[in-house]
Amino acid sequence: MEDLTRLCVSPDCLLREAIQAIDLNEKGIILVVDANQKLIATVTDGDIRRRLLEGAALDARLLQLFDWPPRHPPIWAHEGTSGSALLTLMRRHAVRQVPLLDAEQRVVGLATLEALLPEEAELPMQAVIMAGGRGTRLLPLTEDLPKPMLPVGGRPLLELTLEQFRRHGISRVNVATHYKAHAIEGHFGNGKDFGVEIRYIQEETPLGTAGALALMEPPSEPLLVVNGDILTEVDYRALLQFHRDHQADLTVGVRSFEIQVPYGVVESMGAMVQGLAEKPVYNFLVNAGIYLLEPRAHALIPGNQHYDFTDLIQQLLASKMRVVSFPIREYWLDIGKHEDYVQAQDYVPQQAARR
Repeated sequence: MEDLTRLCVSPDCLLREAIQAIDLNEKGIILVVDANQKLIATVTDGDIRRRLLEGAALDARLLQLFDWPPRHPPIWAHEGTSGSALLTLMRRHAVRQVPLLDAEQRVVGLATLEALLPEEAELPMQAVIMAGGRGTRLLPLTEDLPKPMLPVGGRPLLELTLEQFRRHGISRVNVATHYKAHAIEGHFGNGKDFGVEIRYIQEETPLGTAGALALMEPPSEPLLVVNGDILTEVDYRALLQFHRDHQADLTVGVRSFEIQVPYGVVESMGAMVQGLAEKPVYNFLVNAGIYLLEPRAHALIPGNQHYDFTDLIQQLLASKMRVVSFPIREYWLDIGKHEDYVQAQDYVPQQAARR
């Protein structure tokens, strides 16, 4: 029996509550219903992330953020609809979830593509972990270990990243190494003991944040690239769907970052004061070190030279190719400094916390 409490919300639901419901039901969607459990609209994970990019407040209500009634009625099917008919409906409308309604139009469940086609649980992409950095800001911790091998909760950081990949259906992983590569290869081997298939990309000299990608075989499908010093619960399935929805050549994971100026900021035009803002807070989207790129974007990375993702992004933009931002609302921590590493020790995976 479907747990509708994690699937259905009211139009008065706060955005933060909608996010929590999506995280709990792990379906990538919530169903907006009225007091009689009748379907009003569907809101996907991608819909929510787009509102976050637009600056939506977490305390805003869904009815303030979306059109009511919806411009397009939601796609749905009667309970008892055959699996083949549901698959046809999903393919016709390019959706991965279909609400199931009873004879009174009340929500009784949800059909998903992954449940109908278990092979869809394996994401059609491979991943690269950039694990070659020296981690000089974390010395002396990194004197004997590369940064991705530092223990977090008693396990190497890289092991947690692989576990996150496996949980989201990513089993083919490349690991780009340079500094103390033997420590990584000696621990993980071919990846079999960790439920993945690992290939190694050895950088003889540091090639930047993207240069090592030119050393691997050209991919034939989307390539996920994650910095090896990141601890995160990002939903990679949602990232791929967002990437597809926007027909992107490169999708960049971004985080909201606030800076408060500790002074009153004077706004002037020439010598004339226009206003004064007391200790204003400015919000920026910052690079989170997570990328998803198409083979045509990978093909632009030059071989045997230092090349960063900033270079690739500029090249794509200059070529009028599509680069989009994917807002990461899940847990995310860049372990770049000692205080970050101390903070990482308090990390408890969301999946474990839910059980």
